[in-house]
Amino acid sequence: MSTDVTNPARTRRTALIGAIFLMATSAIGPGFITQTTTFTAKLGAAFAFGILVSILVDFVVQMNIWRIISISGRRAHEIANAVVPGAGHLLAALVILGGLVFNIGNVAGSGLGLNAALGLDPKLGGAISALIAIVIFAVKRAGLAMDRLLIVLGLVMIVLTVYVAVVSGPPVGTALKQTVLPDHIDFAAITTIVGGTVGGYITYSGAHRLLDSGTAGPEHIREVTRGALTGIAVTGLMRFVLFLAILGVVAGGVALDTSGNATAQAFRSAAGEFGERAFGIVLWAAAITSVVGAAFTSVSFFNAFSPKLTAGRPRSWATVAFIAVSAAVYLLIGTAPSALLVFAGGFNGLILPIGFTILLYAAWRRRELLQGYAYPVWLLVLGAAVAALTWYMGITSARTIFDYLAG
Repeated sequence: MSTDVTNPARTRRTALIGAIFLMATSAIGPGFITQTTTFTAKLGAAFAFGILVSILVDFVVQMNIWRIISISGRRAHEIANAVVPGAGHLLAALVILGGLVFNIGNVAGSGLGLNAALGLDPKLGGAISALIAIVIFAVKRAGLAMDRLLIVLGLVMIVLTVYVAVVSGPPVGTALKQTVLPDHIDFAAITTIVGGTVGGYITYSGAHRLLDSGTAGPEHIREVTRGALTGIAVTGLMRFVLFLAILGVVAGGVALDTSGNATAQAFRSAAGEFGERAFGIVLWAAAITSVVGAAFTSVSFFNAFSPKLTAGRPRSWATVAFIAVSAAVYLLIGTAPSALLVFAGGFNGLILPIGFTILLYAAWRRRELLQGYAYPVWLLVLGAAVAALTWYMGITSARTIFDYLAG
């Protein structure tokens, strides 16, 4: 019996699971959780339409991005530079900036998590969490332990959210009706929730993870497509369940304070003190891993400016510095943690159509970058429609999104 542990098929399968996991944990992080609570409290059942749009946009964006990047064997900024010289540098700068905004929000989310779990001041909790994130990144064994813990906490999150969704008794019929016939459409809310689930660095995290593992080229298109669909299905289901859980609390007459830790308040209303404490632990775990993931992925775009910063010790120091700067900015600014998390999604929703449009153009007009692969026309048409939609939503909601900082 062979004892070869370098089985290529097994390595690719592991990388695919890792890419799915990275995309899913990035898409259901502290930003999405807080954004869902904020807009459900504001819009009620009508926000179901926003959830549906976010899932549809997620499907089209990730199906295209994973396919284009994996087939070409190039990172997003490399493709952009090949299409328009200098465009890759612009894209990298925007993703890095968006990643920094995301990470400031992630640090804020970790502070909210420790506030719910232990009653710590969010600023103190954020500072402690940033130090822990640096340790997790720097110490390999700590990172492996956190990966295993996250799987357990992820299951806790699913069970707890489903429980709250059941006991809170949401008006499911009304929610289903509002999913397709909403009383009100809030483009700023939709842009924010889209940005929080598929904007900024999240757009490229799973696809770049595949490149790092060597899963590239047209011959892997079937497994790449299956991986993208799996990640989208898991995150989409969790979005609706979380929305229903919060909607049940709101519909029951509880007035959530969206300037504070509204999600913890909702879980406490439905599941008592245990629900609030358990939610705090889960939120903290989601935030702390997002802090590391956002920093690591954002720093990978430094390659557009200096390849020396994306290998070995320089990359490690750059990642640590990225986390430290994120924490410092959070501690210095006076914006509430929940408002930061909402703004982070909105800001990255504004960035999303720029990179997506460039990569779609590469698939449509620069087939040589895709190694002669016959790209599906239906996917390009859907991509063009979604790109136009995200441009429209971004332009019409930009001012409102920046107003979130005053929250």
